[in-house]
Amino acid sequence: MNFAAFTDWYRKLAPRDQRILRIGAPLVCLILLAWILLPLQKHLSQARDQLRQQQADLDWMRRIGPTLAAAGPGQPTGAAKPAALLGLLNRTAGEGGLDKALTGTTLVGNDGMRVQLEHADFNRLVSWLYRLSTQQGLRVEDANITGLPDAGMVNASIQLRPGS
Repeated sequence: MNFAAFTDWYRKLAPRDQRILRIGAPLVCLILLAWILLPLQKHLSQARDQLRQQQADLDWMRRIGPTLAAAGPGQPTGAAKPAALLGLLNRTAGEGGLDKALTGTTLVGNDGMRVQLEHADFNRLVSWLYRLSTQQGLRVEDANITGLPDAGMVNASIQLRPGS
């Protein structure tokens, strides 16, 4: 339909229909535009908040990194026995807010333990591993961490062993 045909069609409409079209068409356009832009604005705001949080986390990691490197792997606390290690992992996971995410543990060798976490908060997981390393003398021998669609959530399989 070309512009001339549209103009002829519009002129043939009743004055009431022309008025409805003049008011309704821009109104429909505004509603459609708002319907598209408002969710985009919300998602953009959430993305900015996540970026700020991740930048703050990165700054903290950069500040604490040299301290951790200088501290070394830590000293073992006698949690080498499997039952004691299992109890320690369960207790500290609960203290770190990861008790619901901790779905399984498996003995590895004489003194190691593999822990499975599902739908765990990444920041809590890193904090928990840091505490296990610095306060309990455990070291991470192997870790497989997979991000989930939910922001900041991961599945993880981590092998821990007392430091030497």
